[in-house]
Amino acid sequence: MCMIQQGNKILLMNRPDAKGFPGYIAPGGKVDFPESIVNGAIREVREETGLIVKDIIYKGLEESCEPNTGLRYMVFNYLATAFEGELLVNPPEGELLWVDKEEALKLPMQDWFKRRFPLFFEEGTFELSEVWDEGTGRILDETIKHYPAGLSQGAS
Repeated sequence: MCMIQQGNKILLMNRPDAKGFPGYIAPGGKVDFPESIVNGAIREVREETGLIVKDIIYKGLEESCEPNTGLRYMVFNYLATAFEGELLVNPPEGELLWVDKEEALKLPMQDWFKRRFPLFFEEGTFELSEVWDEGTGRILDETIKHYPAGLSQGAS
């Protein structure tokens, strides 16, 4: 997933119900083997918006685990503050809209995206991990970690 920011505005797409994850969301998608995670994010942005992102910054990881099925779903999150190109006239995943960053959370969006949204704009990186039960839809356990910018990992 890649949040695109230009000044005080961010680019979101309004996904229709038929596409899954309806509501406003940042561009993103699956990584094609053998491309890298970051190249997958760049490609997905281009396919969904027409923009070629530059200065892409890794912001964090969100993972969800379902112990009954053994499913682990991981989303690598990026922020892009520079890009080139023009927005697609007929984007394939939903209408594209530049929104004031402070107004974005007023739009209809998935709870998981709403929770992750402010983390794109904080200094450093984040890691969200949750264990959920598919049958009940309940989150059984959750861990949220923040890593400040410039923190030396592995030092004791």
